[in-house]
Amino acid sequence: MGSRVYLLLLGLLMWGSCNVQCPPGFQTKQFGGSCEDMDECTISQGICGNNAKCYNTNGSYYCQCEHGYRAKSFNFTSSTGQCKDINECIEEPKICGLNAECRNTIGSYSCSCISGYNPGPEAETVQQARNITCVDIDECSITPDICGQNAYCRNTNGHYDCQCQPGFISTSGNTSFTNGTGKCVDLKCDQYTLDTATLQSSPNFQEMQNQLRNTCLALATKSAAGQADAVTFLKRLLTIVDEVLKHGPLDDSWKVSKLLSSVEDTVQMISLLLSEPETKMDSAQTVVQILKSFSTQPQGSVMLSSEHVKLDTQWETTEGYGFTSICLVSYNHLESSTNNSFHGMSNFSQGMRYKLVSKVVSAKVSNPNTAHLEKPIFLTFSLLKSALQSKKGSLICVYWDEKLSGGGWSEKGCSVSESNGTHTICSCTHLSSFAVLMALYDIEEKFQQQLQMITWVGLSLSLVCLFLCIITFSCFRSIKGTRNTIHLNLCISLFAADFIFLIGITKTEPMTGCGIAAALLHFLFLSAFCWMCLEGVQLYRMVVLVFHTELKLACMLAAGYGIPIVIVGISAAVNWSGYGTEKYCWLSRKDHFIWSFFGPVCAIIAVNTFFFVLTIQKLVEKFSSLNPELSNLQKIKTFTVTAIAQLCILGLMWIFGCFMFQEGTIAMVYLFTIFNSLQGVLVFLMHCLLTKQVRNEYRRLLTSICSEKKYSEFSSNQSSKSQASKSVQHTGESKM
Repeated sequence: MGSRVYLLLLGLLMWGSCNVQCPPGFQTKQFGGSCEDMDECTISQGICGNNAKCYNTNGSYYCQCEHGYRAKSFNFTSSTGQCKDINECIEEPKICGLNAECRNTIGSYSCSCISGYNPGPEAETVQQARNITCVDIDECSITPDICGQNAYCRNTNGHYDCQCQPGFISTSGNTSFTNGTGKCVDLKCDQYTLDTATLQSSPNFQEMQNQLRNTCLALATKSAAGQADAVTFLKRLLTIVDEVLKHGPLDDSWKVSKLLSSVEDTVQMISLLLSEPETKMDSAQTVVQILKSFSTQPQGSVMLSSEHVKLDTQWETTEGYGFTSICLVSYNHLESSTNNSFHGMSNFSQGMRYKLVSKVVSAKVSNPNTAHLEKPIFLTFSLLKSALQSKKGSLICVYWDEKLSGGGWSEKGCSVSESNGTHTICSCTHLSSFAVLMALYDIEEKFQQQLQMITWVGLSLSLVCLFLCIITFSCFRSIKGTRNTIHLNLCISLFAADFIFLIGITKTEPMTGCGIAAALLHFLFLSAFCWMCLEGVQLYRMVVLVFHTELKLACMLAAGYGIPIVIVGISAAVNWSGYGTEKYCWLSRKDHFIWSFFGPVCAIIAVNTFFFVLTIQKLVEKFSSLNPELSNLQKIKTFTVTAIAQLCILGLMWIFGCFMFQEGTIAMVYLFTIFNSLQGVLVFLMHCLLTKQVRNEYRRLLTSICSEKKYSEFSSNQSSKSQASKSVQHTGESKM
């Protein structure tokens, strides 16, 4: 009983101790029912957050920020505040002193001297220092040649600048510059001088040179020259050029050379003074455009354009020493002064005639080394109306070469990149003292007339002979056979090709019709080569096989016409614009489209040659045998020689044709025209007149015609005599 009471009292006591309520910040002791302080800093580490310290108090705690950090209140708890970095550089801008800059860090800051200053001898590195001493750097003393040649250095507080010596001018366009932003160059005012003889013969040029020299000297002696001076000088230059050219075309090539070089050098000198990235100005005679890059190493493509020309190049090509500029000068009427200076052209001595078909332009860049450019420049010219109206000749890209007996046009280093009816793109690999234009040369009229006469007479005769061949091979039954079929289709292909060539090879308008004519010529000439190849195959079969030497007609037609149709169809589907050029209705050389003809022709000739070699070997073997069939072998030998001669003639013709359509030289034009005109005559000669069987048929035909004529005359005479006899008899009878 007593133990039960004791246990009951103990349970009541423990229940009472567990229900003790402690205030905030306190906790119940582990043994006993009283309350004690709770140490929040120990129980919850990091309760104050980053960059703060925790302090425990009786029944509570508080937080304080570390050095370099701040909260809304000095003492705070996790619910009332948070430590944030103090930006000393903003709160106290002059914390580092003069000529120094402050850099904030997490919980601190650092000081350093600005550019142009160094820390004083008392401290090389400055951390959390106030009012440090930064001493000016004397760049002129440390690096005496910092400004480069022809310039002197002037030290300033925390900086320096360079100024050009008298007679030189800065490429930066400003009076002063620093290393890497400019360079002092000589204006070379002495270039505007002429010798005594030249001065006496050309007073206009004397005045031009004097004015340019005076303006140059005024700039050279100026303490400062900039954009305004450059614009004034450019206006003065254009006025001077207008004065020189307003009197009409220049009468000597050396004057053109002097004008071009003076304008190019002056425009480049003006570009040194410019502070604007682009400057454009025009007058009655000239249009000038200048681009200037102020980047240390400019990169990428750049383009200048005027009404008559567009220049495309790379900034890397134009970069000079200390500056980069591109100048483009277009002359409105200078072509009349240079239209007779063609003595430097490669074909001038062969009787070629030339004329300008574009405006004359000059290009100049700041890079002095432009004799051999790594990357070519491209000039797109608008052709003059005279070029658009003329369909003769070829377009040539040329430049003005001052070394050619006072100056003249030369095509060295320039080529036509692309051309259409209105524009031509020139690619050139040099640029110094450079002027680009377009030249058009024609074969002289006497050559044109001679070639036209040869073509008309020769092709007309060829068409007549081919027509006779077609009649022969289709009408004489005694010569029917595989070779006869091959010759018939060969003549049909050549006849159609010659007819289209005669009436349509130069009919370049309209372009659609010209393209169709070119495609037909492509097909017909390929077909002729295919039929010649079939003849080589047939001759080989005649030598090797004793029986069944005939080829099936379907196979021959598939090879003779099917292969060319496939080639022309694929070519037209891939590049229809390749049919037709500016001068001829033939295949274009652009994108190597011409090889859709020459490629198959070369392959066919190779195959044909292979079969001819095999045929000749077999003939040699059979002739050396014990019992050769002399008559049959002799006939095959004759056929083979004839076929080889025919292949050589047609193949040789297209070798000359390749050079003709490519360059248009007089010799190649004559050779191609002669061979093309006489191929029908040669086919008639080899396959008809020199073939005994055909000659016999001709003789039999002529004999038959003559016999019929004699028989007709004899019959007529006999009929007359009979009628007379009957008349006499009738008269006698009546008398009786």
